[in-house]
Amino acid sequence: MSAAIIIPTYNERENIERLVTEIRAQLADARVIVVDDNSPDGTGQVVDALAARDAYVHPIHRSGKLGLGTAHIAGMRRAFELHADPILTMDADFSHDPKYLPALIAALNNFDVVIGSRYVRGGGMEGRDHTLRFVSWGANLFARTMLGLHAHDCTAGFRAYRRAVLDSIDLNRIFSNGYSFLIEMLFLCQTRGWRIGEVPIIYQDRQLGQSKISRAEIYKATYTVMRLTYRRMRMAKDNWLERFK
Repeated sequence: MSAAIIIPTYNERENIERLVTEIRAQLADARVIVVDDNSPDGTGQVVDALAARDAYVHPIHRSGKLGLGTAHIAGMRRAFELHADPILTMDADFSHDPKYLPALIAALNNFDVVIGSRYVRGGGMEGRDHTLRFVSWGANLFARTMLGLHAHDCTAGFRAYRRAVLDSIDLNRIFSNGYSFLIEMLFLCQTRGWRIGEVPIIYQDRQLGQSKISRAEIYKATYTVMRLTYRRMRMAKDNWLERFK
């Protein structure tokens, strides 16, 4: 089996061809699954042209902007069909450099889920202003504290999963969409006992195109953390009661 890399896209025409080319240079036998949400800038047509030349490129076209979470799930289902293992996710804007892909896969020798992390020794961010840095740092601290997450970079979308990890999760029951999906997935992986590791990356803020993070996404992420915190408290209560039966 070979790896599959899932890339959600919306208006990434300026980035996607170079990104796919660089991924294929790093991982010659990897499947590249591009999930496009009917980008009005023609991203989907660019991916179709790439797929016509390269059988390892797999486009998924969706009817509209349906969100990051469902895009990841659609890509994971295609990766299952392709019998891929491991399965990786990354952004399309070069904030996640393809040069780190081999390191994420290599780390799966010791872990079940590996995060390309900004917040471990050797990691960092470049090209992002101080306000956005603070928002990112605060969101990670909030999620880690409330949910007891062990990873330092809980909101990163640059990840590698063993196939068995995703098989253990009922993707149909994941409530979150948007960027809060990433927090919920990490919570589910940790509560199932999977080993989670991190490798350092330098996160590069996008050079081309526009950011997809909005105020609404921040509100959704906050709601997701609070919902999962309640779930965590119920699980702890049930475990406590079980001990005294």
